[in-house]
Amino acid sequence: MKPNSYKLIITIVNKGKAGKVVDVSHKAGAVGGTILVGHGAAVRLLLGISVEPEKDIVLTLIEEDRAQVVLEAIVQEMDLNAPHKGIAFVLSLDQVIGINRIPEQ
Repeated sequence: MKPNSYKLIITIVNKGKAGKVVDVSHKAGAVGGTILVGHGAAVRLLLGISVEPEKDIVLTLIEEDRAQVVLEAIVQEMDLNAPHKGIAFVLSLDQVIGINRIPEQ
């Protein structure tokens, strides 16, 4: 792995599920995570009232060589292959600034 070689796992799940995504990713080897709140674009009608579903968005910055293991853990534990459970995708990053690692002893 070349220095500063990272990926960003973006997971979008229903509101209230972000904590579980972070817990699963930590157990799989991730160190941190950032949770954002979002709104889904699909509007549903409930008793004649439009409802815009709220979503949790989890950003997990991970070393490139650990990304697949963490992604697979998220997909399995969050059941993302089932309909309406959420989605996850991975972005390759060209530059990452501001990560200060403690040297291993």
